Amino acid sequence: MRARAYRYHSIMKPVSRSASSTRFSARAKRVLTALVLAFASPAMIAPGGLQAQNLPNLGGTDGEELSPLMERRIGEQVMNNIRRDPDYVDDLAVLDYLNLLGGSLLGSSPEARGDAGYDFFFFAVRDPSLNAFALPGGFIGAHTGLVLAAQSESELASVMAHEIGHVSQRHIARMIGNQRQDSLLPMAGLLLAALAMRSSPDLSAAAMMGGTGLAAQRQLSFGRDAEREADRVGLQILRNTGFELNGMVSFFGRLQNASRNRSDNLPSYLRTHPMTGERMADIEARIRNLPYKQHVDSLDFALIRSRLRVLQDDTPQGWRDAAQFFDEQSRQGTRAQVLAAKYGLAMIAQRQRDLPRAKSMMAEIRAEAARAPALPASQTLASFSVEQALASEPQQALALAKESRMQFPLSRALAMQYADALLVAGKKDEATVFLRDQAQLYRQDARVQRALARAYAEQGKIALQHMTLAEYYSLTGALPSALEQLRLARGASDASFYDQAMIDARERELQMSWREMMEKSKKR
Repeated sequence: MRARAYRYHSIMKPVSRSASSTRFSARAKRVLTALVLAFASPAMIAPGGLQAQNLPNLGGTDGEELSPLMERRIGEQVMNNIRRDPDYVDDLAVLDYLNLLGGSLLGSSPEARGDAGYDFFFFAVRDPSLNAFALPGGFIGAHTGLVLAAQSESELASVMAHEIGHVSQRHIARMIGNQRQDSLLPMAGLLLAALAMRSSPDLSAAAMMGGTGLAAQRQLSFGRDAEREADRVGLQILRNTGFELNGMVSFFGRLQNASRNRSDNLPSYLRTHPMTGERMADIEARIRNLPYKQHVDSLDFALIRSRLRVLQDDTPQGWRDAAQFFDEQSRQGTRAQVLAAKYGLAMIAQRQRDLPRAKSMMAEIRAEAARAPALPASQTLASFSVEQALASEPQQALALAKESRMQFPLSRALAMQYADALLVAGKKDEATVFLRDQAQLYRQDARVQRALARAYAEQGKIALQHMTLAEYYSLTGALPSALEQLRLARGASDASFYDQAMIDARERELQMSWREMMEKSKKR
């Protein structure tokens, strides 16, 4: 899935599992409808449509840019579909690492958030191809294959910085402004192609044939300019953060070499990020006279790559293949690679429910880390230790989770594990208070709402349980299920007068949202 609307056709290919063509086609139509309505100019909307709902004007023939608010809304719509896809890597340890890395890039270059001040979110999708993409509004994803192919943290950072460049320069909004109404058809077709590609390449190709030749030519031209601009922004971000600037050159160089060796199967990243000789020369010229600065890879970089190797094919056969890789790496790798290999083997043992072996591997990791005091503390290892304790030593899990949270206060994985540990320890009231605070801090985190609903259930607070589940389903885009949960909450014996008032107000909001979605769907 490519970030900019005009290059979505690189979206997730299947790994070892198949997906229903019907399911993906239906999903594609739903998101396509939303995008068509979002990108329509006022002249294309009937009375009572988007204008009547006071949504931002996306611009007409005067070339106005897509508004930041609408960019974010479109990105959230697409993300709702991605999160429901089985190949979305819904793993908090992976999300922690990617957002920590992305946050460090943005922290060194605050201006990269752009005038809109986007709240960036970094994630991964399970796909062996080498690709990355940026969605409207600051959502940036990477294929697991790309993370595994990166030979240094600087290489991975260079790709993420490049995608940040696309967002910060508002390339989607600029494309809309340049192409105006003729952008509607090809963009919608390419989004449909993106969501259909995994299950039906033929459908994808047919969808991409839609649109006018003039619009397609403009897309190609704008794409080349955007790539060069994103390179320049990305290089500056890398420099500010202290990563090796030649990480971008080495990564692109390896991809080009791969394309020469197999010209009939161009790497995905080069298909969606056209790499011309001029562009490569421009990158090299910009770093030629800059002082070399070495960057030492973090231990978490090696650990997360091992974690993704297991998660990329999380099946018994995939575990066997990964274990063979880790065995070889533990014999020939660097210290960090050896630790990462043992971490991967411990992960596999945990998934095979071989808890004694998993604990033994973690003991080896701790002993190895103790012999290298220069190694920084790892929140990935801390999270895995809590995960093990929750599975085998629940009485110790709470103390370990509390200690780890103090060490890594921004870790979402450790925060959720701390809530689990509180519930396992029978501290239901503390768990509820903690999760309610988390829900206030992370209002768009559906996982927190689901955990809070569980805490209410264990307390026997049935009305609050269903009200919280309604918020969970609302955040995941399942409005009918959210309304059903409110109906159950209203009928709960412990629903207070105040609860009933809140249920009524929330039900009206969700019903209005559902009617608007249905009206838009009928107009497609």
